[in-house]
Amino acid sequence: MNERAQKLLQMQALPLAEKIEATKRRIREWLNRFPEAKVAFSGGKDSTVLLDIARQISPGILASFANTGLEYPEIVKFVRQTPNVIEVRPKMDFLSVIQKYGYPVVSKRVARQIKDVQRSKSDTSTRRKRLTGLCPDGIVRSCWAIPKKWIWLVKSGIKISNTCCEILKKKPLDALGAAPIIGTMAEDSGWRKEMYFRYGCNAFDLKRPRSAPMSFWTEDDVWYYIHTQKLAYSRIYDMGYTRTGCMFCMFGLHLEGHPNRFERMATTHPSLFRYCMDGPLRLRTIIKTVYRIDLPTEAKK
Repeated sequence: MNERAQKLLQMQALPLAEKIEATKRRIREWLNRFPEAKVAFSGGKDSTVLLDIARQISPGILASFANTGLEYPEIVKFVRQTPNVIEVRPKMDFLSVIQKYGYPVVSKRVARQIKDVQRSKSDTSTRRKRLTGLCPDGIVRSCWAIPKKWIWLVKSGIKISNTCCEILKKKPLDALGAAPIIGTMAEDSGWRKEMYFRYGCNAFDLKRPRSAPMSFWTEDDVWYYIHTQKLAYSRIYDMGYTRTGCMFCMFGLHLEGHPNRFERMATTHPSLFRYCMDGPLRLRTIIKTVYRIDLPTEAKK
């Protein structure tokens, strides 16, 4: 285990009381540099805890919510019940985004790699890097290449991209001002762990500076905080959902057991299930082709 990973494990093992104080220090440092910073509030459990802690430090701090049109109704309702939250909407809807740029499948990193190849018109260095890992300096770096498991998607006939989050969330939120405070954690994904290793919680020097002061928390910490502090949270979690991102996003679907997010949607939100499966989004076809998953032919009653 390298030194960075060991340090993260040590932080994750701290008592929750110490994590709370460490998070508060990082928020104070951020607000000293960016006094107009807002909390990026998704309505999910992590940002719910973050907003509660941030308002212990700065009671008047504003939160921002990007209503992409893909949020679960329970999330939107919960956000609108929370005071001092600015709601913004994107200029494009999801259907327009996938038609122009492509579908979000596998993961953000893999979708970006496939997009780079699908959009390349010739044998460019980017194309070689994505297909073989061969970088412009002549060194082969496998981490830059599309994983062998997914390389067939390049010629699958499905336009693939990681652009949806940029269009639907990041741009509308950026319009409110830079330097957001976000509730992501290193354990969420390999990419978020790598960002923590590179920049720590407060990434002051990024092109888009951002603070992730709960990076060393765990999901168990979040739920313990919610229950001990008696925080209100969205009832979507009481319906069996563990993730509350965009309803029609397919990132990470292959990592889920049964019922997966769409199988659950067939029960909890049947009209939305019918729309995304067999309406203009065509998600049934995409999921069948990419993941080899057969979803219910009709929404369950």
